[in-house]
Order: sequence, then structure tokens, then C-alpha cells
Amino acid sequence: MRRQKLPERGNTMRRLEASKTYRILESGPIVMVCTNDGARSNIMTMGFHMMVQHAPPLIGCVVGPWDHSFTALRATGECVLAVPGADLARTVVDVGNCSGAEVDKFEHFGLATSKAAKVKAPLLSDCLYNIECVVHDDTLVDKYQLFILEAVAAWSNDSRKERRFLHHHGDGTFTADGERFDLRDRMTLWKQFQVDL
Repeated sequence: MRRQKLPERGNTMRRLEASKTYRILESGPIVMVCTNDGARSNIMTMGFHMMVQHAPPLIGCVVGPWDHSFTALRATGECVLAVPGADLARTVVDVGNCSGAEVDKFEHFGLATSKAAKVKAPLLSDCLYNIECVVHDDTLVDKYQLFILEAVAAWSNDSRKERRFLHHHGDGTFTADGERFDLRDRMTLWKQFQVDL
């Protein structure tokens, strides 16, 4: 059976380089990764992450040997993922532009911390959310620098007035969350996940 060719609707599609697909898909909220190697805490900016599963809550994230935090994460098997608000955009970029091997980023950028409940890495007090994590699976680290983390505790800073997340587009441009659409009444198959944070 021959497939029928669909009529063209005008030339509205522009071909992109496949190597740039990360700029389309990786626009989740930027996170700050906090680690502690036993002697000192460090922080890095990260955009390459994804939810893997609901229960237990697993998060995939890419941290490579080029990152100063890699050694601490590999050695200790724990970290904190902090989600900054859009008001911290410049700090987020500046933290990502320097190495913890050369700079104490907490002191240099005046980042306030709090003690975590289950890991040694600190919480970032000025962020909207903090997620304490332990490494659940590191079998993909050598090949892809992909850690699978399990969230073991989570915190919300309800005093923050700025509630928008910051999204990186992979080219130095960012977007802050906009209008939210509440379609929970239509999500009949996923009612168990409709719990407010």
C-alpha cells in the first residue's frame, strides 16, 4: 500500500543542527549542586538533569570530571540540588563561571547556607527548594557522567517572594517561568501526584 503524501502547509519548518537539540529539551529549571568532600563545601551550576522516576524519587544529572564537584560527589555519594529563583540569575551564571578549586564560592558570592538533615552538603537558604540526594546508581558515570540520584529529603523556602524558576536555553539566554495553567481537573489518570508543595 502506498502512503499518501500529505499536502504541504507552506514552508514553515527550518532545519536545525541535531547537535543543538539540548537547547530545545534542556530548559528545565537551573539547579545549584552543593557537595561536601569532608573538608570543604562546594557549589556548581547545572542545567543537565531530569526526573527518572516518581517512587522512589530518582533524578538523573550530569556532573563530569571537569567539574570540581565531581570528585566529592563520587567519593561521598551525596549532594543537595537547590532550585534558585529567577532573582538569583546573575549569581547562578557567576557561580558557573568559576571553579571551586580556586574560589570559596559560598564566601565569594555571599551564599547563605543551612544544615541539611540527611547529607553533609549544605542547603542554600536563598533558594526556593533544596533536595537532599544520595547516589542511587553510578553505573553510567564512566560512560556518560550520568549520576542517578535518589531524593531523601526536600525543603521549601516559603518566605521567598520571587517564585519563578530560571530556565537556561544552552546559549547564555534564560527564561523565567511565566503563567501557570491549572489543568489538574483533567489529569484523571494521575490524581495521586496532585499534591501541592
